[in-house]
Amino acid sequence: MQKARIRLTGTDYEKVETVCTRIREIAERTGVNLAGPIPLPTKRLIVPIRKSPDGEGTATWDRWQMRVHKRLIDLDADERALRQLMRIQVPKDISIEIVLEN
Repeated sequence: MQKARIRLTGTDYEKVETVCTRIREIAERTGVNLAGPIPLPTKRLIVPIRKSPDGEGTATWDRWQMRVHKRLIDLDADERALRQLMRIQVPKDISIEIVLEN
């Protein structure tokens, strides 16, 4: 049987978790086997910026950080479940990738 591997990535942790719960609800309603969501390591993008604009004074730094949260979900590729998956309202800053595997 084919499996669908769903990879979610986003900067807002709560939005990623809400999409995961929607996918889990669809799997429970359709009776499809679900594995996950498996949390993948969070990527931290750190940018150090000098506080003083002219370079005078002490060297003080601000560190700006953006975290990218990732989840991996495997489920059986049932036609009904995949059609309902396509109808999920996904926020703009969340990317969803669905790959069908044998």
